Amino acid sequence: MRKMKTLATFIILTLGIVIAPSAMAAKSSLNLGMVLEPPHLDPTAGAAAAIDEVVYANIFEGLTRIDRNGAVKPALASSWTVSDDKRTYTFNLQKNVAFHDGNAFDADDVVFSLDRARAKNSVNAQKALFNPIESVVKQDAHTVVVTLTQPTGGFLFNMGWGDAVMVDAASAAKNKSHPIGTGPFKFSKWVRGDRIVMVRNDSYWGTPTKLKSATIKIIPDPAAAASAIMSGDIDAFANYPAPESLAQFESDPRFKVVIGTTEGETILSTNNQRGPFKHLKVRQAIAHALDRKAIIDGAMFGYGTPIGTHFAPHHPAYVDLIATHSYDLEKAKQLLAQAGYPDGFKGTIKLPPPAYARRGGEIVASQLRKIGIDLEIIPVEWAQWLDQVFKNKAYDLTIVSHTEPMDIGIYARRDYYFAYDSPRFQALMKKLDATVDTKNRYDILRKAQRLIAQECVNGFLFQLPKSGVWNKKLRGLWENSPVQANDLTDVYWVD
Repeated sequence: MRKMKTLATFIILTLGIVIAPSAMAAKSSLNLGMVLEPPHLDPTAGAAAAIDEVVYANIFEGLTRIDRNGAVKPALASSWTVSDDKRTYTFNLQKNVAFHDGNAFDADDVVFSLDRARAKNSVNAQKALFNPIESVVKQDAHTVVVTLTQPTGGFLFNMGWGDAVMVDAASAAKNKSHPIGTGPFKFSKWVRGDRIVMVRNDSYWGTPTKLKSATIKIIPDPAAAASAIMSGDIDAFANYPAPESLAQFESDPRFKVVIGTTEGETILSTNNQRGPFKHLKVRQAIAHALDRKAIIDGAMFGYGTPIGTHFAPHHPAYVDLIATHSYDLEKAKQLLAQAGYPDGFKGTIKLPPPAYARRGGEIVASQLRKIGIDLEIIPVEWAQWLDQVFKNKAYDLTIVSHTEPMDIGIYARRDYYFAYDSPRFQALMKKLDATVDTKNRYDILRKAQRLIAQECVNGFLFQLPKSGVWNKKLRGLWENSPVQANDLTDVYWVD
């Protein structure tokens, strides 16, 4: 008998037979790559998309949420009713909900969160979302009544943005470094420059996640991103930064490559109140000097959809305005001469870290040089871009993708970093806010698209694709990006 057992052991070891049941179980952790490290982790106090890409739906939740199809769904509000005049929303809150530190979530937190977001001293990057709110009143512990100054067609969608998540007064001040939300994941640790770790919230009020933990690895270099995926150090890149190597992954049976859509309008952002760029004819000249196809081919290796305005091509209200300023160098030179710059001029272009910006900036500078505009290329880190460009408007040109959903309204903000001040456009957005009917809203949106295209507020380049690369055994990642998020709530592994 002893000899038989010894022989059996020998066969198992020799053939590599694995009999431990636990070894057959699917993985329960995830290593997800991201290009940009967020400046902090409070989505109610920063504009960087990287913040939401970590915390949206994972750590923080709002009254509503936007799902993978762009639809508005219940979240911390289980349901709601709307008054006949479309001004009063009564939200019924989920019960038995707690923040990650154990404090109960109730109507007081809703009042605090919305009043904080719309306060005069608010640092919310999307404060305009809350302008329609006239009052927020607690009816009882699980009912909140929000009254608007006027009907606002996008109100429920706006409440699903990351900027509108619910926070607790006791922990709100520390959310930048140690976020405390109500979501299915809890913040574990942040090793700056390297990784952010979340663990499953075993006390979550809703459906628990299948993942026990998720680690967000910060990998800004495209070559390093490709290597990390190929070696298995990273399980997935939901927004893969190296389009030049996608074909390699498409031919490798270990991986799945998904090309989806985003809300990311990639633009040559222009300071409309600085130097020559104040002149419409100069901006028109730039628009005619931009060869979008060459930019997409060179910066994105052919992945990307040309745009002629600041609006997502997949939206039913989109207007194709590319022909408004077709590629025409002679016309661009004529416009520049008419603006008083027959010999061109010098300027700067500040480029943040993403590859589309750095590569695209080189191409744009080369194209504008053909009409006499000589740009000094200044690479900046993300924190510098936020401070110099976004906050202080200390720039001429830059390239960035605006990934917020339905964000054409930013052109109505006189203090926004474009420095665009158009009473006509502001009136259109005011009318849009007061319009509930879908057809009428779409008509207004089309007029708005045409106006900013005609005035060449920015150089409209292309819609950023969502290039996802992940392990073929991984399920549940979003294929498209209707909001800037890496929602991990439905992610799981198969054997």
